[in-house]
Amino acid sequence: MYHFNHYKTMTKNHNLCRRRRIYACCLFFLSLSLTLSAQDLLVSGQVTDGQLPISGANVIIKNTNMGVVSDFDGRYTITAKPTDSLQISYLGYTTLTIPIHNRSTINIIMYEDATALGEVQINAGYYTTTDREKTGSIARITAKDIEGLPIVSPLEALQGRMAGVEVEQSSGIAGLAPSIRIRGTNSLRNDGNYPLFIVNGVPLNSEPLNSVGQLTSLSGLDPLSTIDPNNIESIEVLKDADATAIYGSRGANGVVLITTKKRRSMDKKTSLSINILSGVSEVANKVKLLNTPQYISMRKKAFENDGATPTQATAPDLMLWDQNQYTDWQEVLFGGTALMKNINIGLSGGNEYTSYLIGGSYHNQGSVFPDNFNYNKLTANFNLNHRSKDDKFLLDLSVNYGVDDNSLFFGNNFVNSALTTPPNAPAIYKEDGSLNWDNWVGNNPLAVLEQPQDIKTDNLLANMGLSYKILKGLNLKANLGYSKLNSEEQIRFFKEANRPSRWDYIKLNAIQSQTYRQSWIAEPQITYDMVEGKVEINTLVGATFQDNKNSYFAVEGSGYADKSLMGNLGAADDVRVLTDDNIHYRYSALFGRFGLNIDKKYFLNITGRRDGSSRFGPDKRFSNFWALGGAWIFSKEKVIREHISFLSFGKLRGSYGTTGSDQIGDYGYLDAYETTDGPGGLYPTQLFNPDYSWEINKKLETAIQLGFLKDRINLEVSWYKNSSSNQLVGYPLPAITGFTSVQANLPALVQNTGWEVQLSSINFTNRDFSWQTTLNMTFPDNKLVAFDNIDQTSYTNRYKVGYPLNIRKLYQYDGIDPETGFYRVVDINEDGRYNNDDRVVIKNMGRQYYGGVSNHFQYKGLSLQFLFEYIKQNNLGYIFSATPPGFLGNKPVEFLYAWKNPGDSEHIQKVSQSFSALVSSSNASNSSISIEDASFLRLKNISLSYQLPQDILEKLKLTSAKVFVSAQNLLTITKYGGLDPQGGSRAVPPLRTITCGIQVNL
Repeated sequence: MYHFNHYKTMTKNHNLCRRRRIYACCLFFLSLSLTLSAQDLLVSGQVTDGQLPISGANVIIKNTNMGVVSDFDGRYTITAKPTDSLQISYLGYTTLTIPIHNRSTINIIMYEDATALGEVQINAGYYTTTDREKTGSIARITAKDIEGLPIVSPLEALQGRMAGVEVEQSSGIAGLAPSIRIRGTNSLRNDGNYPLFIVNGVPLNSEPLNSVGQLTSLSGLDPLSTIDPNNIESIEVLKDADATAIYGSRGANGVVLITTKKRRSMDKKTSLSINILSGVSEVANKVKLLNTPQYISMRKKAFENDGATPTQATAPDLMLWDQNQYTDWQEVLFGGTALMKNINIGLSGGNEYTSYLIGGSYHNQGSVFPDNFNYNKLTANFNLNHRSKDDKFLLDLSVNYGVDDNSLFFGNNFVNSALTTPPNAPAIYKEDGSLNWDNWVGNNPLAVLEQPQDIKTDNLLANMGLSYKILKGLNLKANLGYSKLNSEEQIRFFKEANRPSRWDYIKLNAIQSQTYRQSWIAEPQITYDMVEGKVEINTLVGATFQDNKNSYFAVEGSGYADKSLMGNLGAADDVRVLTDDNIHYRYSALFGRFGLNIDKKYFLNITGRRDGSSRFGPDKRFSNFWALGGAWIFSKEKVIREHISFLSFGKLRGSYGTTGSDQIGDYGYLDAYETTDGPGGLYPTQLFNPDYSWEINKKLETAIQLGFLKDRINLEVSWYKNSSSNQLVGYPLPAITGFTSVQANLPALVQNTGWEVQLSSINFTNRDFSWQTTLNMTFPDNKLVAFDNIDQTSYTNRYKVGYPLNIRKLYQYDGIDPETGFYRVVDINEDGRYNNDDRVVIKNMGRQYYGGVSNHFQYKGLSLQFLFEYIKQNNLGYIFSATPPGFLGNKPVEFLYAWKNPGDSEHIQKVSQSFSALVSSSNASNSSISIEDASFLRLKNISLSYQLPQDILEKLKLTSAKVFVSAQNLLTITKYGGLDPQGGSRAVPPLRTITCGIQVNL
């Protein structure tokens, strides 16, 4: 019994243990199964900014050190638990935390953090910094601001986006150089105000290319036109002394740094991106002119008022032309629709040590003029990045090559003809398609089409950066660059550009010109960076060796036997050299930088440079330039953190220093001679003066940066003062000496002061929706502070001490004479003459203030962006750019209200075509009434895009895809009555352009 009971007890215990073991095993395997299933959950997706993939984003499992980096297409794959959360971060973007919730596919849209001051890397030229730690004034735009814009020049992307930077596109003709001024005009010479252009470390001659054509000669050709804007990663503009002094004399007028794209990530995946857009352009505005009945009535009234009788010679519009004919010449001459298309392709790949990016683009743009005129651009780019396995050696190679072909015509831009040709003028073409010359007074407007102009330009830019880490913190670097630009222009003058009656007397002739620019640069550098506790020191020492060769050759050949031979100088009866310039410029420098950072709170930046330029005499070639910049992040002080909780960031910064300028002609210090027409003779053309030296530009700036509500709102206010002295100009000489001027330094001081305001805010943001706003405003003040004995120079007619450089000296308008009905101006000194002594009214023709505001709305994959640009300025009124009311030629519709009797309009004189009417109108056009408020608010850019969702992308087997529509110069609000408030009344305004396109990544 005992044994049996003991057996039962043992069996019961055994069974209990067995069950327990089974339960334990089940629990173990269940737990293991759950654990394995969590570990085996693969989460994948794409990181984008709502439009473009973000390469290099950190995707980690929250509260762990486990993570991955997104590849070139923004793709990532990570193993995680269903209950984990992903934390995604990237420089310049708001860090996101997203729960997994058992999902295997999570696509992430990151929103740019306009307030990520301490993260976004800013290119400062020879070094990089951040917005939080910078001591100088540096403005920046990125590829997001540039991509998709229907522009030719990269400078056009800066319009309205940067405080202190004025970019004006004075014409809607593709390929012409925009003007750019950084913090005002420093030099009395127009060609002394160009900033320094640097593309991937290679300096470019920023002076526009020479051109013979009337359409292109005024502004010149853009030296940056062969760069594809879609290939640009960022554009930084350096403004103050702290930012520019390290470039010495070259940075006197500011520095524009252009950096092209490179592959960001080091992985093995090969990617292909395709960007295609197409659009249409047209003139955005037309002026209101008289129709035929109104015009005929005005012309008859003019003869009636003058007591004259119209004849076929004086009034063909009344005696010969159809009185019922009406032609809208604006529509005929520049009312066309210009088609545009652009395609950009990029291929990238590599591995963990080497990456490459190769791409190309094609851009075609028509014109709004009659006939077929096109601008074509073809570009290619290559970038190679390599690092050694031990991370000691780095190589960065960039090559950009572009070719553009611009077809135009020699002659005016049709605007003047469109605004002045009578509305009842004869037809342009005959029934057989030839130009109609019957009864035309002067030339047929389209005769200039028989003077074709072709411009072909190719530009090569190559740069290689090398770096080797010698010791910890000690690096040896070298920047090597080469550029070559060649531009050829040919204008052919066909006999058909003239009346058929003159064809027997007309010789076929052609003008050919060539601009050639070649330069190389070598910059060895050594850097040392050290961190000791809370102290960080950055030092840089380097040298620059630069060699530029520029040439310009223009020749005219005439007497060609046939059109097909034109351009072959050997087939011309006569060849005449118009210009033959060959210039060799050399520049060298030593430079250094010392940067001190204490506790990420106190910053000091000292830069210096010693420059040498071949443009000065032997004893004046070298000069020293320096700058001191400092910053204090006061928001890190304990008292600020404890008592001003809403202030998340606060910084005071300031800088002072000097830069110089050698932007003058080469060899100006030498005697120069030319040969006489007779044999063996020479005559002097330039006087010897080896004593002139560098212009000096002293720059002072103070600024405050504030961040509120965890940096959701950022405000920066800057005040600057730039003083440019020792002005390099031509010193006027009495004509009796045989010369009108000699190159010298004049005792003139030009000063630019101003306020700059920049505001950025994240107005709203959540997982699906965000709204960001950026705003900038500039209040500039340009002034000629001093100019000793200016009254004894010819500059007294152009400038006035105490006033801006961009002024017009005008007569004082005195209304309409009640006796004559003509304009009247005041003879101040009552000497019976009108000259410079009577021009007592001064009008500032520069910008009084300007700015821009942009907004970006993002809802899931849908994005809306728009930019408004505002400029307060004056311009010549379009009323006074026309001939007086009554003269042959169409007029503004406002001339219907011309003066008839005392008490009538005081702004438009009596209808007449007398000599007195012409003189009075000329005086009035140089008086105070001729200046009009030309301020405007322009919707510069607007774009709407949609990022295709992941399920559609998977079906199409695409990494990402975006469709978009955009518009440029869509709307302009202004009181100005002319074609364009910026370009004036006689220029083709910037075109209104609407484009649509698609961007695909494979």
